Amino acid sequence: MSLTRKAPLPGASFGATLRFCGGAGEVVAAAERDPKSLPAALAEAKGLLLIQGMNDITGDPDLLIRLSRVFGPEVEDYRHTLTDLKSVHVSVPEILLVSNMPPVGKAPPKRPEPPLAADGLIPVQYPHRKGWHTDQSYRRPPPDISLFYAVTPARRDTGQTLFANGILAYAALPSALKAKVDELEGLHAQPGSGRSRDAALAGRPPRAFAIHERSQRQPVVRTHPVTGERSLYLCEWGQMDWFEGPFVGLEPGPCGAGAALLDEIMAHLTERRFCYAHEWTQGDLLIWDNRCLVHAATWFDGDREDRLMWRTTVHGNPGAHYAGEKKSWIPAYSRAG
Repeated sequence: MSLTRKAPLPGASFGATLRFCGGAGEVVAAAERDPKSLPAALAEAKGLLLIQGMNDITGDPDLLIRLSRVFGPEVEDYRHTLTDLKSVHVSVPEILLVSNMPPVGKAPPKRPEPPLAADGLIPVQYPHRKGWHTDQSYRRPPPDISLFYAVTPARRDTGQTLFANGILAYAALPSALKAKVDELEGLHAQPGSGRSRDAALAGRPPRAFAIHERSQRQPVVRTHPVTGERSLYLCEWGQMDWFEGPFVGLEPGPCGAGAALLDEIMAHLTERRFCYAHEWTQGDLLIWDNRCLVHAATWFDGDREDRLMWRTTVHGNPGAHYAGEKKSWIPAYSRAG
């Protein structure tokens, strides 16, 4: 495969931009001829790749599916998940629609207050920036890779996607904090299930779970199945279970010892030295590794701008910790214990 690699991404200490000769069709064909090249580049970049100029995907969405298959044996069909079908592409069910436009109608996140950090840049560090998560961590086994394509991005300087690198953050943990988290498990909950920190603080009781919807334990520190590197793996305000968690075996609830520890870890993980902020251009494609990155969306003016992004999710290599597990979110496969 003929490509140029530039690393790290601007303003970051990880990630890489890949440049190919030709359009999206040529990129996908080259990746299929040399299927180990892009996954190797992703691992080398510690979990984040940018490919620009992929505009032809808009007219031929199957190109996105073909490229996704290079990264793993299963590209998720969103018709068979807990996803609202309004957010599923009508003719390519492996594509999730992330948009403020009908029929999806997903509102952008709120603008942080204050809107800028002390260094004059957009805030990234929790809790000033909220919304940090890794895709579908409320499932076991969790997914490996996400591909995110800009059909219609928001204007420059808004609608960014932020990334924080769990490998770099884990390596930099103070030794006392590293000892606390190495064997710890987090309890992850599906957004919208009523188990968020906001709900717990407001005293709103959560709804009952069906067995395939229940919160899932995940190790706070994962070993990457490709590189062997150790990485932090947890979310924050809206994707942890704040009634029974956020951590297994620690005081539960939004104000207890578990909450204090999560706040400490997330503030460390999202320090600017571990982060990258992507300014979207139409035709950009980001490929990220959920096993070692968390990400967050930023505000854009949803009343004046239309934004449409396409996402695919790739499964197949979550690591030895999940060996032999069936999909927790499929009712027929759900474990009773």
